[in-house]
Amino acid sequence: MSIDSLIRSARTTVAGLPGGFWWLWLSTLVNRTGAFVLTFLSLYLTQELGHSAWFAGLVVALHGLGGVAGSPLGGMLTDRWGRRPTMVSMHLAAAVCSALLAVVTDPWGVAVVVLLMGIAMQGVRPSINASIADLVPEHDVRRAYALNYWALNLGFAIAAIGGGVAIVLGYRTLFLVDAAATVLCALIVFLRLPETRPEAKVDATTGEALAEDRVSVLTVLRDAPFRTLVLLNLLVCLVFTAPWIGLPLTMATEGLEPSAYGAVIAVNGVVIVGFQLLVNKVTDKRSPVLLLTVSSLLFALGTGATALAGSSLAFGATVVVWTIGEMVHVPTNAAATARLAPEHARGRYQGVMGMSWAVAGFVAPILAGWIVDGPGPDVLWIACAVIGAVAALGYQTRLRTALAGAEADVPVVKEPEDKAEAVSTS
Repeated sequence: MSIDSLIRSARTTVAGLPGGFWWLWLSTLVNRTGAFVLTFLSLYLTQELGHSAWFAGLVVALHGLGGVAGSPLGGMLTDRWGRRPTMVSMHLAAAVCSALLAVVTDPWGVAVVVLLMGIAMQGVRPSINASIADLVPEHDVRRAYALNYWALNLGFAIAAIGGGVAIVLGYRTLFLVDAAATVLCALIVFLRLPETRPEAKVDATTGEALAEDRVSVLTVLRDAPFRTLVLLNLLVCLVFTAPWIGLPLTMATEGLEPSAYGAVIAVNGVVIVGFQLLVNKVTDKRSPVLLLTVSSLLFALGTGATALAGSSLAFGATVVVWTIGEMVHVPTNAAATARLAPEHARGRYQGVMGMSWAVAGFVAPILAGWIVDGPGPDVLWIACAVIGAVAALGYQTRLRTALAGAEADVPVVKEPEDKAEAVSTS
């Protein structure tokens, strides 16, 4: 594919989305560009404060545990309070926590702050995802989620590089920069992003607001197709999270240096930043069930092949495979969630879906470490392959009917001859 065709594909991918979405996209980029806390937290706890690796792992796990509570909380606030107030308040809460880490040194004080940070950082996600579904026409929602995910990873890559260079200024300085970036993100949302919560429906004859069905977390979980989507996503998330703990341990058993792991895992970010827009173009207008099935199989293939790898190059190749699965799965799953959610309950549905990511982020590292130390790395990767294959089968057999209408809603538009100036309606 030529450079010109890549440029045309990128233009088509980003065209046709409303201005409010791009302000939200910018806020995501700014927020992630300053996201230093999680990247350097374990090093700060062990090298700066002198805590054990066990304590550092516990604190990081508490961040994930906070996310389990924060996601449904954020979903509830998103629907009751509004998208913009929830985003602003959660961003500011996360900024306060980042600033506190620069001054709090007591072990349990640090643990509490990180737990609260997990609640705030995960609590903002339902409002972001609900806003995208509110702002963007349904046939463009998956593309919008993919672009927002690209901004997230682009910002994270910048943060990793910038943080590594700026670490000479000290960990506390990085945490304060993180807090400042998060405040700037909140300001962008407050000043530029409109409130997108749908207006209450009114009776055409009386003009009075119609009573909407009350929705709780239990109500959401009683929605059988959505419950299935959440459970299958949990399986995929377990497979996706396992390499972040299991891969460095596996590479160590092969006699590879920690620096080799750093180079291999960097492939994940490089592939996403470099090829997310191209993947968006290739997967555009495809069946969501097909995309979720293929992404699950890519996760299964990539992680399963890790059991056969023995060199940095081979490990890097496995990362490429499951990273492609990640680029396909994340926006498709978010769009499927938005599709299944009633308009007035988008926040709660996104909050429950977010819980599956948070639970996997808490459980998978513990299970991966236990399996590597016990039965061995090969068992971990075989298990990941089996779980990914089970998820793929589940998408094909359990969600085909629920998501079958997604393609029917996509308008068919004749593509202009000058593709470089085309406005995508995908």
